[in-house]
Amino acid sequence: MAFNLQTFKTRALTSVVFVVIMLAGIFISKWTFLLLFSVIHFGCWVEYQKLVSLIDPAYAAINKVHKYAAMLAGWGFLLWMTTAIYNIQSISLHHAGKWLCIIMLAVMVAAALFNKPFKPKLIARSILGLVYISLSWGLLINLYCRGIVSGADFGWIIIIMLIGSIWINDTMAYIVGSFIGKTPLSSISPKKTWEGTIGGALLAVITVSLVSHFVFDIDYVLVAILSAIAVTAGTIGDLLESKLKRMANVKDSGQIMPGHGGFLDRFDSLLLATPFAWLYLYLVQHFI
Repeated sequence: MAFNLQTFKTRALTSVVFVVIMLAGIFISKWTFLLLFSVIHFGCWVEYQKLVSLIDPAYAAINKVHKYAAMLAGWGFLLWMTTAIYNIQSISLHHAGKWLCIIMLAVMVAAALFNKPFKPKLIARSILGLVYISLSWGLLINLYCRGIVSGADFGWIIIIMLIGSIWINDTMAYIVGSFIGKTPLSSISPKKTWEGTIGGALLAVITVSLVSHFVFDIDYVLVAILSAIAVTAGTIGDLLESKLKRMANVKDSGQIMPGHGGFLDRFDSLLLATPFAWLYLYLVQHFI
């Protein structure tokens, strides 16, 4: 894969804007963090439903109640995964989210039942979206919240370690693959190479581990494993989304960022990496 300077410039410039928005959302306050990932959640859902509609035209015919109830059920789950830091006076977003999720799931199923003829696979496709999108963003919110509740403000550090691992991996894999990549990684994404994938992963794990240790005084091994999980699952997530786009016969899931595509294009890696990172941190009982 030859190095394309113009493509790299376009991706770099739009990445700067993207990074500023992401960092602002993460660092300004807990509310901007929740707002940021709520917007990302709905953006991913819009693109997911578009892709699935192209893959299965029957899904394009679902009624609007089913369509929006699925999104709101997912957002309800995201709120359900919050903790007491998101209480508004006596109102708990955790409990409000739980009931929103349950009610919207019931509404989604009822709406699908009234769609004639009734097709169970349409509900299954929406449930798959809840697992693919809403579960991931809900667990990311949970990592952030529990990192704060643990007694120290680790919430944003966990998120930065995850996102940093994936961003460094993506950038380094592109650069290394551009210069020395020869062996295709998968037919699903022909531009990815084994050389770029391995080089990007190693550089991401080393960089994140060193920065986390010297800046935040976090154990090398813990972060190295977390980063390795993020880049491995993230690469698979990227291939999974590429497969969806191939099935839908589209180049990008959306057009929010020149050179980067849509929400799913930008967050496909983090979507799959988050559940595995959450599980790892839960098992080792760090932060959560």
